Amino acid sequence: MAKIPSSDGSKNLSMNSNGGPEAKTSLVVCFGEMLIDFVPTVSGVSLAEAPAFQKAPGGAPANVAVGISRLGGSSAFIGKVGDDEFGHMLSDILKQNKVNNSGMRFDQKARTALAFVTLRADGEREFMFFRNPSADMLLRESELDVNLIKQASIFHYGSISLIEEPCKSTHLAAMAIAKKSGSILSYDVNLRIPLWPSEDAARDGIMSIWNQADVIKVSEDEITFLTRGADPYDDNVVLNKLFHPNLKLLLVSEGPDGCRYYTQKFKGRVPGVKVKAVDTTGAGDAFVGGILSVLASDTNLYKDEKKLREALLFANACGALTVTKKGAIPAMPTRDEIQKILKSNS
Repeated sequence: MAKIPSSDGSKNLSMNSNGGPEAKTSLVVCFGEMLIDFVPTVSGVSLAEAPAFQKAPGGAPANVAVGISRLGGSSAFIGKVGDDEFGHMLSDILKQNKVNNSGMRFDQKARTALAFVTLRADGEREFMFFRNPSADMLLRESELDVNLIKQASIFHYGSISLIEEPCKSTHLAAMAIAKKSGSILSYDVNLRIPLWPSEDAARDGIMSIWNQADVIKVSEDEITFLTRGADPYDDNVVLNKLFHPNLKLLLVSEGPDGCRYYTQKFKGRVPGVKVKAVDTTGAGDAFVGGILSVLASDTNLYKDEKKLREALLFANACGALTVTKKGAIPAMPTRDEIQKILKSNS
């Protein structure tokens, strides 16, 4: 049976980008959007064909924060929601899941974002977003909880918060604070082309902060998009076009098939954990939560290939278990559930 990596609240030496180690708690601060996903009550249909929808809390950075907490780790969320029923519901859900929500802000003029998400019969996901603008796009630098960011062992974010001002500038400011205080910067591309003005804007926006990240997670589809059609299975494509000199760990998600990993010293692949899929929403976020929960407790993980492979098998199991239930946050697994599935798959 695979060894389950530990996740605790102990202090670690962070990878301080300014040179010198700095004592940090193993807190992961997740920055960005939190919203309501509406998921069809029937699987394998288009949004237009869905007879009804079930509401589920979502938003990639918030999903990751809950994923880490469910695994016994320490996490916080920074972002903005509407001062409405949905916004307060989301804040309460974070609290119920033991995620620090002190960095959340409420906007009285804009609504909480909504997204309708389905997995069609052909296996493709379909999204429809309602944000014109939604509250998450309106977070200002003056509203940042700077002290919370400075406590982060890992500062995690996606690309959606780079699309519109003022959130874009706020995102960049938060990254700068985290980098200066010695946090590991973790970036999940989480490409949503319909939200960007154009494909070129999406590509440029996503790549504009690429070289600042210490850890990056990207999918095969996102590699194809970012490299303008290059083969995502070719190691040379990944290493030459996407691996930058300061990057500690690049993860390529292959969905149910597992993941590939690239560090400055080694590369390899860890197989997925087989399950029967019900809804793939949140699987990538559960995977990220899994790997960050281990990295937060062992910030030199990327230097030890054996430990890294164990952690990635653990993260793959997190992603696999999430697809067995509907929604993202409701489906995030516990440590006990991971232990059971790894035991049954060994």
